[in-house]
Amino acid sequence: MSIVWVLLGFTLLVVGGEFLVRASVALSFKFNISKMVIGMTVVSFATSAPELLVSLQAALSGSPAIAITNVVGSNIANIGLVLGVTAMLGSIAVDKTFYRLNWPVMMLFSIVLYYFLKNDNVLSGFEGLILFVSLIVFLVFLIKSTKNDVTAEEVDDSLAVVSNFKISIWMLIGAVSLYFGSEWLVDGAKAIALSVGVSEAVIGVSLIAIGTSVPELAASIIAAAKQEKAISLGNLIGSNIFNIASVLGLTAMIKPIPVTESAILTSDVFWMLGFAFILFPLIMLPKRFEINRVKGIFLVFAYGAFMFLLFTSGK
Repeated sequence: MSIVWVLLGFTLLVVGGEFLVRASVALSFKFNISKMVIGMTVVSFATSAPELLVSLQAALSGSPAIAITNVVGSNIANIGLVLGVTAMLGSIAVDKTFYRLNWPVMMLFSIVLYYFLKNDNVLSGFEGLILFVSLIVFLVFLIKSTKNDVTAEEVDDSLAVVSNFKISIWMLIGAVSLYFGSEWLVDGAKAIALSVGVSEAVIGVSLIAIGTSVPELAASIIAAAKQEKAISLGNLIGSNIFNIASVLGLTAMIKPIPVTESAILTSDVFWMLGFAFILFPLIMLPKRFEINRVKGIFLVFAYGAFMFLLFTSGK
């Protein structure tokens, strides 16, 4: 029965996230916000909603390990699984903003998160505020430094003419789906962890993390199959930054998140840092500024090794 709740939770999170993105973009058009800004801010925040609700639900229900490992595992899956599988289907070009801005900022946020957790074994409300405010500063800088002719491909122009009534319905469906989806997913995952004898941290960094990365993976595979531009590395890195700064930042501001399982600091976070770091040398290897099939296979193999060690280490 626990598996049923997990599957229902995943389904509702996907549905809720999709409706929330559509409603948010449509509402932004009503306020005459530019398409570029919508893509960089509104869409990014909305697509982080499932992770935010899962982490918040976990923290409020007494499972802080899931709140942290949901984000840590999702960041690992974005690079190892989503980027790796997509690159295996077709090479992904990397622009120079990768090493000039996106990658350094992702590494900085990842290292700061590790410091905050390691310092006193808790992500406090003040530390969450620092992360969230830093994200806002980064976004303002990103928008100002981006040329006006750059547009966000994921923003659908047809959403500019949606009625207020339809936007309200989408918002309602999104909010209800995300609420119940996060609750059922966390409860089901906790029950599975108890029944198979592994920690909540293991379930959070594996099952839940993969589940919240499924929409990106599915979209990437479909786009690659159609021989369209599957994903940009910048979008995935941006997702990792948002996961740390908005998901954990906002959750900690509402309820401080203690580190209840040692594996989070001795293993999981280091895997996240490792996957983030390895991108730089991979980009510089031939062919430079491209994630090709060979590099994709390497990333997927590394992710497989991470999962294998996760379930065989006896945590």
